[in-house]
Amino acid sequence: MRVAETRNGVVEGGHDLSVAVFDTDGVILSSGDIDRPFYIRSSAKPFQAAVSQLNGADLDPLRLALAAASHQGFPVHIAMVEVMLDEAGLDSSDLGCPPSFPASSSARDLVIRAGFDQPSSLWHNCSGKHAAMLRACVANGWDLETYLDPGHPLQKSVAEMLAVVTARPGDPVGIDGCGAPVTTVTTEGLARAFHRLGNDPAFSDVFIAMHRYPGMTRGVGMVDDTVARWWNAVAKIGAIGCLGVALGDGVGIAVKSWDGTEPAIGVVLMETLRRIGLMTTAAEAAVADLANPPVLGGGQQVGRLEIMGGSP
Repeated sequence: MRVAETRNGVVEGGHDLSVAVFDTDGVILSSGDIDRPFYIRSSAKPFQAAVSQLNGADLDPLRLALAAASHQGFPVHIAMVEVMLDEAGLDSSDLGCPPSFPASSSARDLVIRAGFDQPSSLWHNCSGKHAAMLRACVANGWDLETYLDPGHPLQKSVAEMLAVVTARPGDPVGIDGCGAPVTTVTTEGLARAFHRLGNDPAFSDVFIAMHRYPGMTRGVGMVDDTVARWWNAVAKIGAIGCLGVALGDGVGIAVKSWDGTEPAIGVVLMETLRRIGLMTTAAEAAVADLANPPVLGGGQQVGRLEIMGGSP
């Protein structure tokens, strides 16, 4: 699909996206190049969390949701990461993610007002994922200093899991922003993986945790949180414009924005939900700003993002 960005009635720009909807019969709806590879980025987190849990991370639902999160760095997120580490005899110095300030500007203001002027690995949006990985390493006696090495037993298990759920090897392996290995995927493969997340009992703990605590997986009002609140679903966005959605006992959906524009993802996702008959009247009103994000001029709405003509 192509998303148009209009201003005062003029199409000012456009964004190309691919989308795939996957069910037990395979791809049932698609648009764009669904076989073009890209890095899965943080859309891998539900599966990384599942691997950590399978390998002894021993997380309750709230903390499992944080393990699958790109959290915003609010005090509740940070306190929970600290507890996850402390229970395993670890602390922030064991985290391999780079020092960062919180992703949310509001959370960043909180830590600055509290007198902190240096970034911390605890505040990195991936610290929950890393804490879960470290707990799995402790449970198995695996080396902690090399837990982000692609050859580490934990990372090999993650790569194997992703290869199974996406039905592709994931080469070439890259390094994500948080320092963890990241594999490639296609839009079709991502939809296939999220179909597994919503329908395979092996992932039910992760699905339930993310659905029950959607605010933990990113932030309130964002697409991940909104999808989980209005549908029996979970969603996980990844950097540079990718999104996976798992409908419980339903389809898997993947969206990729090829120029990395995040607002365009919500436009295509909501249109896709509408076209497959999953958009209710109540949900449509609630997600209006995701379905057609406003374009502002002088602080007032002067345009919007919208699907540019035609069917997928």
